Formats: sequence, structure tokens, C-alpha cells
Amino acid sequence: MAHHTSAPNPHARLDQPPGAQQDHRRGAVGLLHAHWPGIALAALAVLVIEMTARWIAGASPLLIAIIAGAVTANVVALPQRIQPGLQFCAKRLLRIGVALLGLQVTFTDILGLGPATLAVVVAVVVLGIGATMLLGRLLGVSWTQRLLIACGFSICGAAAVAAVDGVVESKEEELITTLALVVAFGTLLIALLPPAAHAIGMDEHASGVWAGAAIHEVAQVVAAGGALGGTALTVAVVVKLARVALLAPVLAAISWQLRRRNAEQAKGRSAPLVPLFVLAFLVCAGLRTSGVLSATVLDAARLTQTALLTAAMFALGTGVRLHTLARIGIRPLLLAAASTAWITSIALAGALLTA
Repeated sequence: MAHHTSAPNPHARLDQPPGAQQDHRRGAVGLLHAHWPGIALAALAVLVIEMTARWIAGASPLLIAIIAGAVTANVVALPQRIQPGLQFCAKRLLRIGVALLGLQVTFTDILGLGPATLAVVVAVVVLGIGATMLLGRLLGVSWTQRLLIACGFSICGAAAVAAVDGVVESKEEELITTLALVVAFGTLLIALLPPAAHAIGMDEHASGVWAGAAIHEVAQVVAAGGALGGTALTVAVVVKLARVALLAPVLAAISWQLRRRNAEQAKGRSAPLVPLFVLAFLVCAGLRTSGVLSATVLDAARLTQTALLTAAMFALGTGVRLHTLARIGIRPLLLAAASTAWITSIALAGALLTA
């Protein structure tokens, strides 16, 4: 008597028991169900913030988002069911947004600045991070918070702060405090740097170098550069993007340091040598430089990147609790003020020397 066996399903996973694929699908649906309330709130916030930013000259949606999230969390009792979605925005969407930030970086434009101006950019980032870390240690600021302040103030503001947090996993109050300090001191530089440049008698090219090398946020650089003139704005943005380009090697260096520290202490899983979103950032920068992407694609990517980072910053802002910030103390504030003064001074000296 012949025995008949059913033909194997070529699409079946051999390493999964029967029904595992259905369990996986149910798990995905459950994950979506858990995340959608928080994601929907963040998406609504992005729409409102984008419209608000268009009415305020020089305003950054990222900075408005942090403030909006903090106000929302301290005025309204947010239900627990939105927390998983907000955590998703603060972690996953943030990393995608940072990766897409690479599409703003054109290596040919950056190299076009010339070796002298590029040396100023490297000096601002390297000396800015080094001195801020040293002073923070003397002030007794924790390693993670002084690293957040050092990178945020030396590289590209809130995006750098959040990207570094994605590598080192700082405490929530440290992250939120640093984001607030970036907003405060970057905004202060928008008001102070243009009149100072005019008082010194700097031409537009030199003042653009100063603004791009000194000011924390890209949007803040645009606001200050616009006040200095058309040539200054163009130079300032390219200099600023040269600082943004250094985000990738700095993050890789931090990750390498963490791997070495974990290996020495034999604790837990090592951090990746280069985080995946950092590699994605470099790939995006390479694509932009190659010229293969159309203007339409770049515009769409820029809007997407802004929306993702705005959603992430809103989600991070909802973690702000005023009573928690009150316990931080004055030391991070002193470090932020000193770091701003130091970086602004290096940038000024470099701008004058290369004029």
C-alpha cells in the first residue's frame, strides 16, 4: 500500500514550529496596537509645530517641539497607553531622522571651503568637545551629561545631543536639561553674534564663518546668517554642515570608547563599533554628494527628516518634569555657558585668521 506525504511548503520557515508565523503576525499587530496612540499624538504635534514654525522667522521645528512636548506633559496628564508610541518616536524615528540628515551634507561644498576654514571647523569640534569634557569633570558634572553638552554645543545642537544619547543611553533628566540648554544658548547667540560681527567690522564672509562655526543649531545658524547678509548666510550654512559631517566620526569614536570600557569591565553586551544609523548617515551623505538624487527626492527627504526629528523631539519633550529639572542644579548651566563662550571664541579667532 502506497504511503502519500504532503509536499513541503517551499515558503515555510524550517526553524519555526507550526503556527509560529501566525504568532509573529499577531505579535506585529499587537505591537502596532500598542504604539499607534503615541505615534498619532506625535504626528498631530508635528503638523501643529510645522505650521507654527512658518509664522516665526528663524524658528526651528525641533526646538519648538521640545518646548511643546514639555508644556504638554506638565499641563496635561498624558495617559499611560501613549507612552510606548512616544518611546518609539524618541528612539527609532530619531535615528532614522539623524541618518537622513546626511542628505543635507555635500562633501564637495564642504571641501570647497578650503583647508584654512576646514581647520577652523575641526578645531571648534575637537577643542570644543575636549575642553567641555575637562571643565565638566572639574565642575562635577556626570560623564554622560558633559558628553551630551560637549557634542550638542560643538557639533549640531539638539540632533547631536539626541544622537549621542542613542549611543550612551543617558538619564532622561540629563538629556532634557541639555536640550533646554541648547535652545537657550543658541537663541542667545542669534541675538548677540550679528551685532558683534558688525561692531568688530567683519566682512560677510568672515562673519558667516563665525556664525557657522559658533552657533549650535542649523536653524539658528540660518537665522543669524540671514541677519548678516546673503553671502554670510551661504557661507554660514556650509560651515555649519561641515560641523554636521563630523557627527559621524565623533559618534563612532564614542561607540569605540564604550566598547573598550565594557571590555575592560567585562560587563554586558558591547556597543557596536559604528552604530547602524551612523553608517546610514554616511551613505546618505555619499548619495547627496554623488548627485544621483533629484531635487524632488532631496526636498521630500528633507521634509521627512524634519518631520521625524520633530516627532522625536516632541516625544523627548514629554519626558520633561519641572520638579526633576529643579534638582539638576547650576553646574550644567555653568558648563553650558562656559562651553558656548569657548566655542564662540575659537570660531571668532578662526574667522579672523582666515579672513
